[in-house]
Amino acid sequence: MRVWIDGRPAAMLPVTDRGLAYGDGLFETIAVRQGRIALLERHLRRLGEGTERLGMPLDMERVRSELLAFAAELRHGVAKLIVTRGDGLRGYAPPQDARCRRILSGNPAPAYPARHRLDGIHLYPCATRLAEQPRLAGLKHLNRLEQVLARAEWQDPRYAEGLMRDLRGHPIEGVFSNLFVVRDGELLTPALTRCGVAGVMRAEILDRAAAAGIATRVCDLEFAELTAADEVFLCNSQYGIWPVVTFETHVWPVGELTRKLQLLLADVVDA
Repeated sequence: MRVWIDGRPAAMLPVTDRGLAYGDGLFETIAVRQGRIALLERHLRRLGEGTERLGMPLDMERVRSELLAFAAELRHGVAKLIVTRGDGLRGYAPPQDARCRRILSGNPAPAYPARHRLDGIHLYPCATRLAEQPRLAGLKHLNRLEQVLARAEWQDPRYAEGLMRDLRGHPIEGVFSNLFVVRDGELLTPALTRCGVAGVMRAEILDRAAAAGIATRVCDLEFAELTAADEVFLCNSQYGIWPVVTFETHVWPVGELTRKLQLLLADVVDA
């Protein structure tokens, strides 16, 4: 595994890092293909918004240049960028002179079966619920314990992903993906104002769908709207779109709109 810390090859992290102590930071999981970064501007925009909301001073131009150089070396795979608030003394209070730490690691691309994209997946009903915290909603922050607990709920390889709901029972997202449903030709995705991660592929799909004349809506999605949907699919920045064909007793076809969106995203996913 290739690792850079603050722009230089390294393999050690101080135990005083606030990312380790408190999860005080953010991360981006970035697809790299032929030395180029997929959806670079969306990743940078989300990271910049996150650091601003958390009050973390980060030089975004330096991050950009490091990402480009790292991707050129990695060539193909997944680059994970972790940004922490850096070192700090004991206690929750953020240091006034915080110096953000940038950790870049590179790994091979995940070997997801082609059938997930072609034939669709079975979705597991996770019992773990997402807590609501509007100040953190949408951010890809370092505390992923809810996802760790949810993913530990199943070992059956028949399930490629799990559905996570909020405390009120609204469908929000997959364990590592965003959720879309199609109803009467309209594309719906849950609002992420109380919890959930605002994925870069989710944003790309919403923009491309609107540009193609497809009606889109971001809303509080009721569980009954999910089960009554005509089509259901999940998305993330690594695999693009996976149609969902079963969830509990519910069955859906791989729909026409899902296929159309897969084609619209081919330049990003298959580049």
